[in-house]
Formats: sequence, structure tokens, C-alpha cells
Amino acid sequence: MHLLDARIPPPLIALLFALLMWLAAPLLPGIDLATSWRVAGALPVLLLGAATCLLGIRSFGNARTTVNPLRPGQASALVVGGIYQYSRNPMYLGFAIALLAWVVLLASPLLLAGVAGFVLYMNRFQIGPEERALASLFGDDYAAYRQQVRRWL
Repeated sequence: MHLLDARIPPPLIALLFALLMWLAAPLLPGIDLATSWRVAGALPVLLLGAATCLLGIRSFGNARTTVNPLRPGQASALVVGGIYQYSRNPMYLGFAIALLAWVVLLASPLLLAGVAGFVLYMNRFQIGPEERALASLFGDDYAAYRQQVRRWL
């Protein structure tokens, strides 16, 4: 177990990556687009990310299990329906999509490295510990689910 394993709330991690991307944007080459075009491109992507997150939260609510990512061992149900048929981590996927919208708004393709950094961080320090906890709690059912549904998409 690592010091950072499931210790920092994922929304805070996404905000931290968004801040780093915003700070890096003026230092990187960008695409010269009017703000209205950038907003028009970013808004649907942001809405997709928000919807993805909210569908994941709703599925957890319907199953009456915890959405607290800092306590994965407290899960009371293995959620495999709804959006969880397509992604084992739709809430984190939604954050990554929102960061993609941020890339569009900032109009700097090199900021995609920030989205990749978020995904790598989440894989190592959040999803890995969650998967170990779920495997411990739900055993073969979780193993079968992992075989059927990809981690992100």
C-alpha cells in the first residue's frame, strides 16, 4: 500500500490537474481560435463528462452503496448495471472527459498530457486500491465483471 492510495478525493485530483493545465497553457503552443469557438467546442464535451459522472452516481444511489472513493472497502453492493455495463469507472471517466473539455477551451493540444496524467494517477492511486477492495468483498462476481467490462471504456 502506498501513502497516496485512495487518500485524495478524485474531484480534487481532477481540479488539481485542471489547475496545472491552466498554468501550463500560456507556456505551450496553442490553436488560434476565437473564444466563442472554443466554448462551443468545449461545452458539449463538458456536458458529456458531467452526464457520465452523474449516471455513475445515480447507479450507486439506486444500489444504495457508498460513493465515497476514500473508503472502497465499505461498498455494500457490486454495481454492474446502467452505465457500469460500459465502464467500471464512469465517474472517473466523466472527470477525464471534463478535462478533455478543458483542453478544448484552452486550445492547446499538448495539454492532452494533463488528461493522460490524470488517467495514470487514477489508475495507480485510486482505481488499483478500489479494485483490490472490491475483489476482497465480492470475489468471483467481481472477477467475472472485470472480465466483461473495461476499466475506462
